[in-house]
Amino acid sequence: MATSPSELLPEETPDEPIPRTTLDLEQRAHQIFPTLSASDIRHMHRFGHVVCFKDRETIFEAGKTSFGLMLVLKGGIEVNRYDGLGNTSYVTTHLPGQFSGEVAQLSGRPALGNGHAVGDVEVLVVPSESLRQLLVAHADLGERIVRALILRRVGLIEQASGGPVIVGPRGHGRIHTLQTFLAANGHPHVVLDPEHDQQAADLMKHYEPKSEELPLVVCPDGAVKKNPTVVDIGRCLGMLPELDTEKVWDVIVVGAGPAGLATAVYAASEGLSVLALETRAYGGQAGASARIENYLGFPTGVSGRALAGRAYVQAQKFGVEIAIPAPAGRLVCDTYPLQVEMCGSLQMLKAKTVVLSCGARYRRPSLANLKQFEGNGVYYWASPVEANLCKTEEIILVGGGNSAGQAAVFLAGYAKKVHMLIRKDSLSSTMSSYLIDRIAATPNISLHTATEIVALEGDEDGLKQVRTRNAKSGQECDYDVCRVFLFIGADPNTGWLGDCGVDVDAHGFIRTGFDVTKSQCKANFANGVYPRDLPSRAALETSVPGVFAIGDVRASSTKRVAAAVGEGAAVVSQIHQFLANLPADKVAQ
Repeated sequence: MATSPSELLPEETPDEPIPRTTLDLEQRAHQIFPTLSASDIRHMHRFGHVVCFKDRETIFEAGKTSFGLMLVLKGGIEVNRYDGLGNTSYVTTHLPGQFSGEVAQLSGRPALGNGHAVGDVEVLVVPSESLRQLLVAHADLGERIVRALILRRVGLIEQASGGPVIVGPRGHGRIHTLQTFLAANGHPHVVLDPEHDQQAADLMKHYEPKSEELPLVVCPDGAVKKNPTVVDIGRCLGMLPELDTEKVWDVIVVGAGPAGLATAVYAASEGLSVLALETRAYGGQAGASARIENYLGFPTGVSGRALAGRAYVQAQKFGVEIAIPAPAGRLVCDTYPLQVEMCGSLQMLKAKTVVLSCGARYRRPSLANLKQFEGNGVYYWASPVEANLCKTEEIILVGGGNSAGQAAVFLAGYAKKVHMLIRKDSLSSTMSSYLIDRIAATPNISLHTATEIVALEGDEDGLKQVRTRNAKSGQECDYDVCRVFLFIGADPNTGWLGDCGVDVDAHGFIRTGFDVTKSQCKANFANGVYPRDLPSRAALETSVPGVFAIGDVRASSTKRVAAAVGEGAAVVSQIHQFLANLPADKVAQ
């Protein structure tokens, strides 16, 4: 699910959560641009240093300057949005007692706007690391600052400004890939069609890209990239920073779903240095949940993206380094510290402990031309980006689990009709009863049991027709639909662990704790060896000392968001115990 702007927001009070509707930025200007008191400013002085600028001097630039937070002491900072194409628009002027910045400054990422001095200016520069210390040391002040930073990011998202500009023809599959990547990571962006926008047409004329070089992407600093990968986009936005290969992290968390984010937040809040590596977007599989209604503390429900968005900001507040997209390619366990090799490079990252919360990969049905339509008619995600493509259309959704049910109800609010296909005779064994009742009560959802897709038809413009077959009657049916959503489960993402020897079960899920001991007992008995002194291990520790597994990727885990968050919190105490028992020679490393 793409992050709805208001889903990033903290709640005002436990009894009055912010409604999940478009944010009224004007009514909340006092929270977006607060003026701090003299007492607040005194507190902040010990976390920063004073810098002076002359009238009209550039203070920060979009895509280039990483500054943390700047508190105006004298003069003013005029802030303008900038889109990389040279377009600017006035936002505000920060006066004495006000501060610049938005969520990106929590992690030291480049600015998304331009700032110029108004008059002779003095500012208190609070670097990102010091800013995080300030937020923890002064909770009340920190709450007001964080709320302002989040609300400013919300404004950028709602107004589609301050991020990269994607240029290409409407419906291009690569545009959808980049758009969903940015939306899922809560990053502002805009898409321009050269047929309807003159600047986009001029850019196409200047660069004359070949078909395989589309789309063009203009980064906030003005750099133009041809058909960039999500890794290219991550680097141009600072989401994928250069990581120190000499640093030894206390914890490297592989996967930033609910389990991984929970570990990151709890570990960092307890003083451990944490690096989180995520392949696609924070939130993981939970991000596909339109509404989670059985998560404790949210009686009206919460979307997976809302939950993940809050956890993501929380992790940054405590100093977690988060790299996206940063898929792990190999885990090296025969040396200490442990090492995680980044996929597609020889970069090795070192850690005292590694937490595997790498989740699962989406299953793909065996259809000959499936890949041709991925992102251009076939989707594994149901966010507002995809939902807006479905308006007034009939669509097909395949799957019978909770995520499929949530997606069906969500998409039914946009599509003319949702044809829901499942292989079984009913939903009762795979879906929560409240969702089954809701699907039955939604008039434009039609459930087709014992039915599967057997063929996809289309052309270079995208999917045009889908053929289904009923397994009982053998009857085939053709649907003239352009959108298919696949929610048919996932397989554990553990193929990259082979070199390390992490023990997995027959289905590829990672064994931990007693399951590892039991597995080793069976292996020893099979070899005629009686296991007298098998090493004890923590409940979430794998067969490799210092390597832990949590969430969906762990064998015997409960596949629920709440359970994943619980394991993410629980593993931190086991990490502390492991680190406390390290031999002296390893502690020094």
